[in-house]
Amino acid sequence: MITDFNKIENSALKLDENHRAELAKRLIASLDQQVDQDIEQAWIQEVNRRKKELNSGEVDPISAEEVLSNARKLLQK
Repeated sequence: MITDFNKIENSALKLDENHRAELAKRLIASLDQQVDQDIEQAWIQEVNRRKKELNSGEVDPISAEEVLSNARKLLQK
């Protein structure tokens, strides 16, 4: 198995950038095929909760620029 892995790895690293990127994308997608339904449902509920808060005016959205600016300030301390 290790020998096969090494051969595959060596061959993959000889591919051009676009083909390596496509291979990486496909390999990662193959790992994501088994979705934990409990986690998936929890994320759906969280998204719906946040959407409701935004639509009701309960919370105000923060722009990405403001979030990044605040994060940079915190990192400088």
